[in-house]
Amino acid sequence: MGRGKIEIKRIENTTNRQVTFCKRRNGLLKKAYELSVLCDAEVALIVFSTRGRLYEYSNNNIRSTIERYKKACSGTSNTNTVTEINAQYYQQESAKLRQQIQMLQNSSRHLMGDSLSSLTVKELKQLENRLERGITRIRSKKEVELENESVCLRAKIAEIERVEEANMVTGEELNAIQALASRNFFTPNVIERGTPTPYSHHDKKILHLG
Repeated sequence: MGRGKIEIKRIENTTNRQVTFCKRRNGLLKKAYELSVLCDAEVALIVFSTRGRLYEYSNNNIRSTIERYKKACSGTSNTNTVTEINAQYYQQESAKLRQQIQMLQNSSRHLMGDSLSSLTVKELKQLENRLERGITRIRSKKEVELENESVCLRAKIAEIERVEEANMVTGEELNAIQALASRNFFTPNVIERGTPTPYSHHDKKILHLG
């Protein structure tokens, strides 16, 4: 059985796309070499990967080949102007960006559990692993935030209890002083200045019995 015909479209799987790029790039470089040797043609080949890496082949100086190409193009009647060349470039870039946007939208839908019918078992497994890793990171972050909130709440509760305890002690002391003052055990100056004044032996006895 011969090879099955594949559909010529962008490969969505990153690993498969990289493997295919390496194989076809090597095949293209080989064909360029064979063309230059068998036909004695001047060949220059330039390839940029999606990661920006440059691959090139030339049986002559590649710069001189490019200059020759420019001169040949400038001598023809249907030469594209700089504006047209720039327009073509931006059109190509726009098409690439649209593809990337479409890919991101598909990935977002997959993460939401939509449009899964086109995915293979392997791709579904990869998606499941991505979701599990994301959930793990989310739970870890949530636990950290909950612990921070718990520490803050415990600190606030401790501060409130400390203030309430301080207010309670002060209130009891004030009530005791007011009670003694109402029984005429202290002069008003004692309450105001907080300094003791002499009192009789009889008062001491009453105070002790009280």
